[in-house]
Amino acid sequence: MTKLKGEHMSLFDKKKSQGVHPPGNKMASGKAIEPAPLPTQVVLPLSQHIGAPAKALVKKNDEVLVGQVIAEAGGFVSVPIHSTVSGKVKKIIQVISAVTSRVGDAVVIESDGKDEWVECTGADPNTLSKEDILAKVKDAGLVGMGGATFPTHVKLQPPKDKPIDSIIVNGCECEPYITSDQRLMLEHGEEILRGLSIMMKVIGCQRGYIAIEDNKPDAIQAMQALIPKLELPGNITVESLKTQYPLGAEKTLLKRILGREVPIGGLPMDVGVVVQNVSTLKAIHDAIYLGRPLVQRVVTVSGIVKEPKNLMARFGTSASDLIEFCGGALPDADEMIFGGPMMGIAQTSFDTPIQKGTNSVLVKKNTKKKETNCIRCGTCINACPMDLLPLMYPAYVKNKDYAVLNEYYILNCVECGSCTYDCPANIPLVQYIKIGKAEVAKLGVDK
Repeated sequence: MTKLKGEHMSLFDKKKSQGVHPPGNKMASGKAIEPAPLPTQVVLPLSQHIGAPAKALVKKNDEVLVGQVIAEAGGFVSVPIHSTVSGKVKKIIQVISAVTSRVGDAVVIESDGKDEWVECTGADPNTLSKEDILAKVKDAGLVGMGGATFPTHVKLQPPKDKPIDSIIVNGCECEPYITSDQRLMLEHGEEILRGLSIMMKVIGCQRGYIAIEDNKPDAIQAMQALIPKLELPGNITVESLKTQYPLGAEKTLLKRILGREVPIGGLPMDVGVVVQNVSTLKAIHDAIYLGRPLVQRVVTVSGIVKEPKNLMARFGTSASDLIEFCGGALPDADEMIFGGPMMGIAQTSFDTPIQKGTNSVLVKKNTKKKETNCIRCGTCINACPMDLLPLMYPAYVKNKDYAVLNEYYILNCVECGSCTYDCPANIPLVQYIKIGKAEVAKLGVDK
């Protein structure tokens, strides 16, 4: 275990809980994936990924088909955006990106109801070179679908001086309520495994671990049963892991399975590992075998809705349409989150469109409690999976003493929310951390 640095080591020099145990509330775990109704209109932000926004290629009144490129990649760390319905471009508007929180362009398309696709041509990955596969993955607009939305073609090209010996498939889905990945493993396990094989070929490693929390025994059994049937190359095993939040965080997962610690400020590839979400692997399969661009994903709609469901939904569909398809929200609903209650982001409107990184639409009642003074109980320290001192951050942020935050390794925080969840003083620690990180980044630029 990495111990606390400097003079603070003696505070909690003991085995830590490394997370918290929020109620799972997996209300839709037994619900098979259903196709969501075809939307009559979609709103497609051009910044649905980390990196440079895509650049629009269409204008008002242009006719488009499903899968047609409507915006090209804005750089190497960027991906194209495709139309998710057939119809006509109504207008280009300004929206706040759910990824960057900045204002940017979005293409509004009215559906003609025909759902006509561009021609899609699949291929056998065994006949393709590494470069061919990377090009197809980029052209399909693939990004990390576990929430990070990092362009997949970039992740598949680690630097030559960082050889990768293992790939960890993240099927933990440790956030409460969300069941989209669980259902994918149950219903599309073969595609996930074939996507993993493609990824192993491109990266050039022979070891794959499929990580699943033990509160999903059905998914564990399904994936274990598939591996010998498919005769996959390399050594692929399923790892059943004790349920604990935030096990799905890359650095936490890597340490649990391989015992490796990512250096502060580093990435999994610094210790020879790449981590990929199961939904992304399914998308890799579809891009190569079917030639289909990324235009939809499984979204869990849960919380205080009449009937929680797992829906295969087109990007750009409004959350309100999905909620209505689930029977509508209950009367006391006044908040909607994209993602889970721990790391998800509250949206300003129920009409916000789902995007590539939207794995869940959570409807809830706002139960925010009044923030009180920190009592230095250390509960947040014991909950932190990264061995940090969360209680130090609010004071320095409030005093605008941002330079000191680096001494407490604020950039190593994964923003899992474990500290906030356990805080008896109801301090929104993650919000202070986000502000602190942003200010530290400014200091770095100034230097």
